[in-house]
Amino acid sequence: MSSHAADCGGSWKELPKVKLQRKNRLRALSLGAVAVSGALALTACGSDDTGKKTTDGSSSSASAGSIKCDDAKGQLLADGSSAQKNAIDAWVKNFSQACGVQINYKGGGSGAGVTAFTQGQVAFAGSDSALKPEEVTASKKVCSGGQGIDLPMVGGPIAVGFNVPGVDNLVLDAPTLAKIFDSKITNWNDPAIKKLNPSAKLPDLKIQPFHRSDESGTTDNFTKYLIATTPDNWKYSGGKAWQAKGGQSAPQSAGVAQQVKQTAGAIGYFELSYVSDGIKPVSIDTGASKPVAPSTESATADIAAAKVVGTGKDLSLQLDYKTKAEGAYPITLVTYEIVCDKGNKADSLPATKAFLRYIASEDGQKILSGIDYAPVPDEIIAKVRTTIEGLN
Repeated sequence: MSSHAADCGGSWKELPKVKLQRKNRLRALSLGAVAVSGALALTACGSDDTGKKTTDGSSSSASAGSIKCDDAKGQLLADGSSAQKNAIDAWVKNFSQACGVQINYKGGGSGAGVTAFTQGQVAFAGSDSALKPEEVTASKKVCSGGQGIDLPMVGGPIAVGFNVPGVDNLVLDAPTLAKIFDSKITNWNDPAIKKLNPSAKLPDLKIQPFHRSDESGTTDNFTKYLIATTPDNWKYSGGKAWQAKGGQSAPQSAGVAQQVKQTAGAIGYFELSYVSDGIKPVSIDTGASKPVAPSTESATADIAAAKVVGTGKDLSLQLDYKTKAEGAYPITLVTYEIVCDKGNKADSLPATKAFLRYIASEDGQKILSGIDYAPVPDEIIAKVRTTIEGLN
């Protein structure tokens, strides 16, 4: 692996491989190299792949001319959630073409992003979990006169992907998922799985569960679901770091997806945009009239019920992991862009505000549903837009 690949968490080669093998239901959008000076950072950090068109068939870059650049210039360094990296890549291409600003988003995981932010190494960070109190305190050292705040920008389902030869459709519920990822259910023909899938030809095959090796907001949200819905079967406290024993690990969402794809009997969790040929998504039995498959629509149905629980300018959300609403997928996440409400660095503030303004705009949010993400609900994104204008 080259030094550039190492700088980007090793995922820049894996991600295009996953995306290029997407199902035909997702149409292709060229995300070619960005014609700006010093485009090396983009090439090194995941902008060398092809993305997709928006749901109406138009290129996501068609809206680039409407982007308001203001005084944006130079380059921005950012790091964090690999869950949102496919969205960030599409946004970066459009924004860089419009404004000539170079953006290096490493996508090294939520934990890495928050650490980089609180150490003053990046202009903004992406995290699938809101800042903890101690992280807010740490942020005050780099946000002169202010603190880090959470701005919800990307929604979507956490798919539980599986690779079981001969099985195309699989239904699981929270207790069964918990036992699988806690190494309590170890074979695909286990009676608990058979009960949920009476017509499936489940093989006598060892289950190979994969989890994230790095600190991850995806892990945090996945385990929050298990804690909320089946506490008797998931007795861990949760957080960004995986706590259960057993199983195998891989870095970033792309790494987990790649391992599931190449391992017969495997199962893992990652964002829907990482589901590809060779990986099938689990439908979740929530107690509704029928199991719910992960999709942008089913995730939106769940996220629409989220409540803003942040105070001041912080817009962190509380999700309903125990939903039984028809058509609502319960394992969802919202990725936050973390930025200083006050005390942003003067040299990067114009570009930071311009980029955040674009991705929160109607044009920016419109891209998401075409690449397997869910736009943030109107009422919430309106508050995000107002908060961005007040950053200083």
